[in-house]
Amino acid sequence: MNHSGAGIEFRNITKRYGTGGNAPLAVKGISFTVPRGTLTTILGPSGCGKTTTLRMIAGLESPTAGQILIGGRDVTTLGPAQRNVSMMFQSYALFPHMSVAENVMYGLRMSGQPKDAARAKAVEALRGVGLVGFDDRLPSELSGGQQQRVALARALVLEPEVLLFDEPLSNLDARLRREMREEIRALQQRLSLTVAYVTHDQAEAMAVSDQIIVMHQGLIAQSGSPRELYEAPRSEFVAGFMGEALLFPGTARGDGTVQLGPLTLRPRMAPAAGPVKVAVRPEAWSIHRQGQGLLPATLRKAAYLGAVYEFTLETELGSIFVVSSDLENVPAVGDPVLLGLGAHGVSVIAAEGLAE
Repeated sequence: MNHSGAGIEFRNITKRYGTGGNAPLAVKGISFTVPRGTLTTILGPSGCGKTTTLRMIAGLESPTAGQILIGGRDVTTLGPAQRNVSMMFQSYALFPHMSVAENVMYGLRMSGQPKDAARAKAVEALRGVGLVGFDDRLPSELSGGQQQRVALARALVLEPEVLLFDEPLSNLDARLRREMREEIRALQQRLSLTVAYVTHDQAEAMAVSDQIIVMHQGLIAQSGSPRELYEAPRSEFVAGFMGEALLFPGTARGDGTVQLGPLTLRPRMAPAAGPVKVAVRPEAWSIHRQGQGLLPATLRKAAYLGAVYEFTLETELGSIFVVSSDLENVPAVGDPVLLGLGAHGVSVIAAEGLAE
């Protein structure tokens, strides 16, 4: 086993498709580390470079410039077979004519392991993903979630140094997606796997990751823990991508407060005086009937979603979307109310963060 701290390391990686100076850059000189035994999600809209990045880790694409290290070893010029990497795609690509156990054994048999040893490992891997007694079934007899687990067992049985996931849950329905992401996270932690995971789903990224790398147009917009990215986005793009933040123009004062209409905010980090943007998430607002220094609002729409209400309110700052878990004091449409802001779900983005 290699004990260097870095599972995957990108050093100034650029990827250009095609030749010639004006060929488009898919990835523009990015550097990051996925520490061993942790899960990093590469998050972003389609076309941001995240899948290209994952394919370069796998060895399915080679970078135009820069260095890739896996477990401290330079693998930049090595093909997929020479890297100890397993990749899971969203189409699980199970062989339909092979049993579950044969599917999981396939890679081991290809690398020359004897049948009995390979089968014993396959059964063990299937047990690890919660599929006991499924060895002789065909993929067509399994549910989507079970097929997903077979694909996971097939990747795990090779004991890869690095496991890669490309949008692994996008074909599943919402409830199964939630179960599978919990399962992937639990397995990753139990087996101390080093995982790079690509998704465009911010909730999924927050649920499974130690580190999230948000990519935008071939660059890393920001990276950090799920909490850092949610609570302290450094740009409008990241604020908008990590949940439904609305952006409002505000003014930072010399005393460390920020003025947002009639509201006075005290951000944890005092921004430099001058114009700022305030990113506010729907759950940060609170609705009041009376009080000082609050934002007057009129309720325009209300929707009951079981655990929460969704409200749309008209204010001097424009239309505001609010998610409220207070199911007792529900204003009626047309009611005048007052809006306040909690500390959680509000972030101030300095003016220079507005490169967008």
